[in-house]
Amino acid sequence: MKRIVLFLATNLAIIFILSIAARLLGVDQWLAANGGNLGGLLVFAALFGFGGSLISLAISKWMAKRAMGVQVIVADRHASLHLTLLSVVGRSPFIRPRSRSLALLNLDMIVPTGTPAMLATSA
Repeated sequence: MKRIVLFLATNLAIIFILSIAARLLGVDQWLAANGGNLGGLLVFAALFGFGGSLISLAISKWMAKRAMGVQVIVADRHASLHLTLLSVVGRSPFIRPRSRSLALLNLDMIVPTGTPAMLATSA
């Protein structure tokens, strides 16, 4: 729920700043003189802005996996590696999950193919 509220608040803040900038630059007067209105332009910008950000969010995880050439580690198939990563992440002073016991069980673990480096991210 917090993510949705932040998403909406950010996009509405951008539309608000866009409307202020358009008024300061005189875009609203120019639109009125040429048969348009600022409200219609802002609705158009909001539709494309919201739509573009939703598309970007939808494909970002898939694109990151494709770009880095990673392989998802599934606990069933890679049990020993999964447990090793869980123990390493549990001891790490740099990772501060909200609840260590729950966060360690919900890790998406990926290993870049062709490299010995491992990456574990909590979802």
